[in-house]
Amino acid sequence: MSKLGRRPILSCALALFLGGCQSAPEPQNAAPTSPQTVPADLQLMCANAVVAQAGGARVLPTGSRQLNATNYSIDLDAGGRKFTCIVDSSGSVKSVQPR
Repeated sequence: MSKLGRRPILSCALALFLGGCQSAPEPQNAAPTSPQTVPADLQLMCANAVVAQAGGARVLPTGSRQLNATNYSIDLDAGGRKFTCIVDSSGSVKSVQPR
């Protein structure tokens, strides 16, 4: 076989070898995710509490975080007006504040 005839074979073999060496990232090297997602039912409790203050505007959660073992903070948008709601793990809304 001539030298020119071997090049496509070597190119394919090299591509297969390099492609086979790829692997999924280890979990610790993967993209970060939210450490604690606020349960949807608690987000809904806050959204309902904001509706009353926002004059019936459509309310959507825009962010959330766990504050401590029992309390969560949820950011909401009500027709362009921004609110922050604090709710506990039992669903009791502690506060709703405009931002």
